[in-house]
Amino acid sequence: MSERLRENESKAERYLQRFRGATLEHFIDGERRRSLSRQTFENRTPIDGSVLNSVAAGDARDVDAAAQAAARAFGTWKDTDGAERKRILHRIADAIEARGEEIALVESTDTGQPIRFMAAAAKRSAANFRFFADKAPEAANGLSLPAREHVNYTQRQPIGPVGVITPWNTPFMLATWKIAPALAAGCTVVHKPAEWSPLTAALLAEICAEAGLPTGVLNTVHGFGETAGKALTEHDAIKAIAFVGESATGSLIMAQGAPTLKRVHFELGGKNAVVVFDDADLDRALDAVVFMIYSLNGERCTSSSRLLVQRSIHDELVERVVARAKRVRVGHPLDPDTELGPLIHPSHVDKVVGYFEVAKSENVRVPIGGRRADLGANYVEPTVFAGASAALRVAQEEIFGPVLTVIPFDDEAQAIEIANGVRYGLAGYVWTGDAGRAHRMARALDVGMVWVNSENNRHLPSPFGGMKASGIGRDGGDYSFDFYMETKNVCVALGTHRVPSLGRG
Repeated sequence: MSERLRENESKAERYLQRFRGATLEHFIDGERRRSLSRQTFENRTPIDGSVLNSVAAGDARDVDAAAQAAARAFGTWKDTDGAERKRILHRIADAIEARGEEIALVESTDTGQPIRFMAAAAKRSAANFRFFADKAPEAANGLSLPAREHVNYTQRQPIGPVGVITPWNTPFMLATWKIAPALAAGCTVVHKPAEWSPLTAALLAEICAEAGLPTGVLNTVHGFGETAGKALTEHDAIKAIAFVGESATGSLIMAQGAPTLKRVHFELGGKNAVVVFDDADLDRALDAVVFMIYSLNGERCTSSSRLLVQRSIHDELVERVVARAKRVRVGHPLDPDTELGPLIHPSHVDKVVGYFEVAKSENVRVPIGGRRADLGANYVEPTVFAGASAALRVAQEEIFGPVLTVIPFDDEAQAIEIANGVRYGLAGYVWTGDAGRAHRMARALDVGMVWVNSENNRHLPSPFGGMKASGIGRDGGDYSFDFYMETKNVCVALGTHRVPSLGRG
C-alpha cells in the first residue's frame, strides 16, 4: 500500500466517522428528520462491500413534508432580490471549496470513483454555483419587442418548487449542476439523491444551510425511486422534475408526472460514438478515446463507448487502444495513482459483466478484459470489444462501464449511418484533419452535443443535453432558466390604435 493511499484512507475515515453507526436522515424545512415510517436501508462502499451507514428510506409522507416546506419557502425566495441570491450562492461556492477535500474523499469512498476525478468534480461543483450565482440578478430579464402601436416586453418568473433527482456516478457535481440554476432562478427544491450514493447529498444540504440559504429552500429526501422518487414526480406542489439517469426511468417519470402536467427535463442514457477518420491526429485521438471510456469507471453518460474507425487505420488504432488499456491502472479509488476503481454496486457489476457473455454469443473478439479484476467483487478490467458490427447488442445497448466497442467504417456516409443507428442521441466525437468534414459531421450527427478533435470539454454557458432516447431539454446558461422559469409577455398600448367595438348599434 502506498503512503499516499494510507494518508487518504486516514483522512477519509476521519470524515466518515460522523456517518459510521448512524442513520443518514432527510433534511426537511431546515432540520434533519428520520423517515416517518422509521424504515432504513444499508449504504455499502463499493471498495469492499462493507457497510458505511444506514439511510432513512423516505416515502410519500416524507416527500409531502418536503414539498410543503418548499412550497412555503417559495413565497419568499421567489421575491428575494437577485443580488441577494447571488451573494448566498457565492457563499455556498466558498464553502464547497473549503470542504473540497472532504467532499472528494467521501464521494470516492461512497461511489468507487478514483480520487483523481472526484477532486476535480468538487472544484467543478463550486464553479457551477459561481456561474449561476453571477446569473441570478439577470434571471428575470426578458426582451423588448416593440410594435408600431404597442410595446411588448417579456419577463421571466420562477416556475415554483421543483424536484431534482440525481444519479450515482458523480452525485455531488451533478446535484450542483441541477440545483444551482434552480436556486438562482428563484425556485425552491426537493432533492432525491440516488440511493447507491447518498452521502454527499447530505453534505450539500448542510453546506447550503450553513451558507445562509433560507429554511425550506433546499430539502433532501433519501429513498428509492419506486417510493420516494415516484411520490416526488406525482406531488401536486412540485411543478417540474429535473432527472438524470436511465432512459427507461425517464419514461416512467414522464408518465407519473402527466396527471399534474409537470414540466420535465431529462438527461438520459447514451451510446456515444467517437468517429476517427484516417486524416486525424491519431496521438491526440488515442488519448481522448482511452480517457472518455475508462475515466470515471466508464460510468458516465457522455462516455465514448463506441469507437468508429476508418478501415484504413482500424487495425493500427485498435492495437494502440488495447496497448493503452492494458496500462490503465485499476485499483483502490483513494489511491491517487488509480485510474479505474470499483463499479458502484453489485447489481451494476452484474449488468456490465453480463455483456461479456453477450459479446461471446455475438462472436465479438475481446483482445483485452472481459473479466472481473482480481481486486474485489466490484472491480472489472478495462475491456475492448473488437470486430463488432453496428447491429449487435454490444454496439446498440448502453453498458455504462469500462467497455469499448470498436466498429470499422469505410467512408463518411457509412460513419454517419452507423453513428446515428442507435436509439440514443446524447453526444458525438469527431476526429479529422478536414475542416469541411468536421462541420458536415457535426451537422449530420443526431446528437445534442458534438466535440470535434476534443474530449468532453464543458463550457458552462453552452447547452448540454440530448436527442432521441437521451433526453429532453438543455442545461447550461440561459438554457437552464428556460426550464426553471416561465416567460411572460406584457403588451402595453401606446393609446393610438383603434379598439374594435361591438353593441354601438
